[in-house]
Amino acid sequence: MQEPNILSLLVVAFIAGFAMPAGAMLATYHGIQPKWLEKELRHGILALGAGALISAVGLVLVPEGIKDVSVTGALMCFIAGALAFMSLDIYLAKKKTAGSQLAAMLSDFVPESIALGTTAALGGGTLLLGVLIAVQNLPEGFNAYREMLPKNKQRSTKLIVIFALMALLGPLFSLVGFYYLSQFPVVMSGIMLFAAGGILYSVFQDIAPQIRMENHWLPPLGGILGFLVGIVGHMLEG
Repeated sequence: MQEPNILSLLVVAFIAGFAMPAGAMLATYHGIQPKWLEKELRHGILALGAGALISAVGLVLVPEGIKDVSVTGALMCFIAGALAFMSLDIYLAKKKTAGSQLAAMLSDFVPESIALGTTAALGGGTLLLGVLIAVQNLPEGFNAYREMLPKNKQRSTKLIVIFALMALLGPLFSLVGFYYLSQFPVVMSGIMLFAAGGILYSVFQDIAPQIRMENHWLPPLGGILGFLVGIVGHMLEG
């Protein structure tokens, strides 16, 4: 019974990961006329990624993550994820590296790939999560490429190759989830909630324009606490 699951899992994980280099290739096209259309396209791609990230949190990571942990455990894992992503954001801002978008992309892609594998191992469907990962990886690949290109103009093709190699992390970590972490449901729930908290923080900090303040990292935690109220209320009622 496991072989068909493994095959479909690897296909879904590969397609989800390949959305990263696909987004990078899309970003190689410049000079869309008129200029306002190119700007609106870029913001539209950002919004697409934000919507997919929120969907992954609300439809998959949180519902699956709260199944095997207590309310206290869920709170701790969710807040830990938000604080970890905030710390990464602060570190990258201080370093002023061109790879901040790349780091953010990998920081949610890896735990989601693990979740994909454990879902398959437990007999659940992987298509929804796979689609959500692909839809968020496309704009993240687009933005990461545009962010890194100014310092790597002579190596644009090499950047796309690097993105393609990173896409292989999807099948790799999905196998880790399938064969190993699926045996530890509490650990897996913690990983899902940790990723959910971190992803939600990233959405509020990097995408929501009315929340972000330049060089201020605490305001998005208000959004985290608001979402957390809903999680706790749902768990207590359930």
